Amino acid sequence: MEPHRCPWAKGDNYIQYHDTEWGAPVHDDRLLFEFLVLEGAQAGLSWSTILNKRDNYRQAFDNFEPAIVAQYGLEKRQALLSNPGIVRNRLKIDAAIQNAQAFLATVQDFATFDQYIWSFVGHRPLQNKWQTMQEVPARTPESDAMSVDLKRRGFKFVGSTICYAYMQAVGMVNDHVVDCFRHRELAGKRRGKAGS
Repeated sequence: MEPHRCPWAKGDNYIQYHDTEWGAPVHDDRLLFEFLVLEGAQAGLSWSTILNKRDNYRQAFDNFEPAIVAQYGLEKRQALLSNPGIVRNRLKIDAAIQNAQAFLATVQDFATFDQYIWSFVGHRPLQNKWQTMQEVPARTPESDAMSVDLKRRGFKFVGSTICYAYMQAVGMVNDHVVDCFRHRELAGKRRGKAGS
């Protein structure tokens, strides 16, 4: 018998992502950067579009190694703009490179990006208890604060709504509905990498 899931988890890609990643606390800096780029790329598009292109993104962006992405020059930007496997949007590609540079600068200040980004929720996942997806907010005071500070640090495509989607993705908030099997599983988790 199929476990009860959040209603949005339909189709193989979404089910796999829902069951193994979405809402699981991420504390690995490389993966935190990956989600930052992907959430920015998703702006104005469906998340399924990004999930379908995720492997292409990893290949195109050197597995999201911030130190490599931060060094991308004009030739690499042109290559990315002509890559049909990713979202070919100049602003989003430029933002990914600028965000890599801002990411590295933030790591200089906090030792890890993990230490910085999780401070917005007191270093513990916020455990919500939504009955329906309609109750889930698009932004919160925490995502507002994160957005303001990321922008101050030079990050792009980090509006509050994108920040909240990021918080959901990396497990800073548990926004699985209460009758979803993952809500119970994640409610007991405190630390660990995605999927652990």
